[in-house]
Amino acid sequence: MSNPDELLVAVCAAVESERSNQMSLTVVVGGAVITGRLAPEAVWRERVAEVLKDSDRLGPFSDVFARGPRQDRTGHGEAPTHLHFHLARILQGSLGIPETGGMYRVAIKDVSAWTVGDLSYSDR
Repeated sequence: MSNPDELLVAVCAAVESERSNQMSLTVVVGGAVITGRLAPEAVWRERVAEVLKDSDRLGPFSDVFARGPRQDRTGHGEAPTHLHFHLARILQGSLGIPETGGMYRVAIKDVSAWTVGDLSYSDR
Protein backbone atom coordinates (compact mmCIF):
# COMPACT_ATOMS: atom_id res chain seq x y z
CA MET A 1 0.00 0.00 0.00
CA SER A 2 1.44 3.36 -0.91
CA ASN A 3 -0.76 4.93 1.77
CA PRO A 4 -0.69 2.90 4.98
CA ASP A 5 -4.06 1.57 6.15
CA GLU A 6 -5.19 3.90 8.95
CA LEU A 7 -6.86 1.07 10.85
CA LEU A 8 -3.68 -1.02 10.77
CA VAL A 9 -1.67 1.99 11.95
CA ALA A 10 -4.16 2.42 14.82
CA VAL A 11 -3.80 -1.26 15.80
CA CYS A 12 -0.01 -0.88 15.82
CA ALA A 13 -0.23 2.34 17.86
CA ALA A 14 -2.43 0.56 20.42
CA VAL A 15 0.15 -2.23 20.75
CA GLU A 16 2.87 0.40 21.25
CA SER A 17 0.92 2.39 23.84
CA GLU A 18 -0.36 -0.58 25.82
CA ARG A 19 3.05 -2.32 25.78
CA SER A 20 1.20 -5.56 24.99
CA ASN A 21 2.40 -8.52 22.96
CA GLN A 22 -0.91 -10.38 22.79
CA MET A 23 -2.33 -8.97 19.53
CA SER A 24 -2.32 -11.69 16.86
CA LEU A 25 -2.20 -10.51 13.26
CA THR A 26 -1.76 -11.98 9.79
CA VAL A 27 -0.49 -9.83 6.92
CA VAL A 28 0.29 -10.24 3.24
CA VAL A 29 3.52 -8.53 2.18
CA GLY A 30 4.93 -8.96 -1.31
CA GLY A 31 2.84 -12.11 -1.75
CA ALA A 32 4.14 -13.69 1.47
CA VAL A 33 1.74 -14.46 4.32
CA ILE A 34 3.18 -13.66 7.75
CA THR A 35 1.27 -14.58 10.87
CA GLY A 36 2.12 -14.06 14.52
CA ARG A 37 1.82 -11.68 17.44
CA LEU A 38 2.72 -8.02 17.46
CA ALA A 39 5.12 -6.62 20.03
CA PRO A 40 5.98 -3.03 20.90
CA GLU A 41 9.11 -1.95 19.03
CA ALA A 42 11.18 -1.53 22.21
CA VAL A 43 10.30 -5.04 23.41
CA TRP A 44 11.03 -6.49 19.96
CA ARG A 45 14.41 -4.73 19.77
CA GLU A 46 15.33 -5.93 23.25
CA ARG A 47 14.56 -9.54 22.38
CA VAL A 48 16.49 -9.41 19.08
CA ALA A 49 19.47 -7.85 20.92
CA GLU A 50 19.39 -10.67 23.49
CA VAL A 51 19.43 -13.34 20.80
CA LEU A 52 22.27 -11.66 18.90
CA LYS A 53 24.33 -11.09 22.04
CA ASP A 54 24.43 -14.85 22.66
CA SER A 55 25.92 -15.50 19.20
CA ASP A 56 29.68 -15.68 18.71
CA ARG A 57 29.45 -14.34 15.16
CA LEU A 58 26.55 -11.91 15.49
CA GLY A 59 27.15 -10.56 19.00
CA PRO A 60 28.57 -7.20 17.82
CA PHE A 61 25.29 -6.43 16.06
CA SER A 62 23.28 -6.63 19.30
CA ASP A 63 24.15 -3.00 20.13
CA VAL A 64 22.36 -1.81 16.98
CA PHE A 65 19.10 -3.23 18.30
CA ALA A 66 19.74 -2.43 21.98
CA ARG A 67 19.99 1.30 21.24
CA GLY A 68 16.26 1.37 20.59
CA PRO A 69 14.24 3.69 18.40
CA ARG A 70 15.30 7.33 18.06
CA GLN A 71 12.16 8.38 19.90
CA ASP A 72 8.97 6.90 21.27
CA ARG A 73 6.60 7.39 18.34
CA THR A 74 3.46 7.19 20.45
CA GLY A 75 4.75 9.86 22.83
CA HIS A 76 5.46 12.38 20.09
CA GLY A 77 2.34 12.11 17.94
CA GLU A 78 4.06 10.21 15.12
CA ALA A 79 2.25 7.22 13.71
CA PRO A 80 4.08 3.87 13.79
CA THR A 81 5.65 2.91 10.46
CA HIS A 82 6.47 -0.76 11.14
CA LEU A 83 4.86 -3.85 12.59
CA HIS A 84 7.09 -5.86 14.94
CA PHE A 85 6.17 -9.54 14.97
CA HIS A 86 7.38 -12.17 17.40
CA LEU A 87 6.43 -15.84 17.43
CA ALA A 88 5.77 -15.25 13.73
CA ARG A 89 5.84 -17.61 10.79
CA ILE A 90 5.89 -17.18 7.03
CA LEU A 91 3.20 -19.53 5.74
CA GLN A 92 4.19 -21.67 2.76
CA GLY A 93 1.76 -24.42 1.81
CA SER A 94 1.12 -26.42 4.97
CA LEU A 95 4.35 -25.22 6.61
CA GLY A 96 5.10 -22.31 8.88
CA ILE A 97 8.70 -21.11 8.61
CA PRO A 98 10.36 -21.14 11.08
CA GLU A 99 8.36 -23.79 12.86
CA THR A 100 8.91 -22.22 16.30
CA GLY A 101 8.29 -18.66 15.14
CA GLY A 102 10.65 -15.82 14.40
CA MET A 103 11.09 -12.09 14.75
CA TYR A 104 9.98 -10.00 11.75
CA ARG A 105 9.81 -6.26 11.13
CA VAL A 106 7.37 -5.28 8.37
CA ALA A 107 6.79 -1.82 6.92
CA ILE A 108 3.10 -1.00 7.33
CA LYS A 109 3.09 0.72 3.92
CA ASP A 110 4.04 -2.61 2.30
CA VAL A 111 1.07 -4.55 3.73
CA SER A 112 -1.42 -5.33 0.95
CA ALA A 113 -3.92 -7.29 3.08
CA TRP A 114 -4.34 -8.19 6.74
CA THR A 115 -6.64 -9.83 9.25
CA VAL A 116 -6.79 -10.11 13.01
CA GLY A 117 -5.70 -13.50 14.26
CA ASP A 118 -2.87 -15.97 13.94
CA LEU A 119 -3.41 -18.39 11.03
CA SER A 120 -2.26 -21.96 11.08
CA TYR A 121 -2.70 -24.83 8.67
CA SER A 122 -3.83 -28.33 9.35
CA ASP A 123 -3.58 -31.44 7.16
CA ARG A 124 -7.01 -32.64 8.31
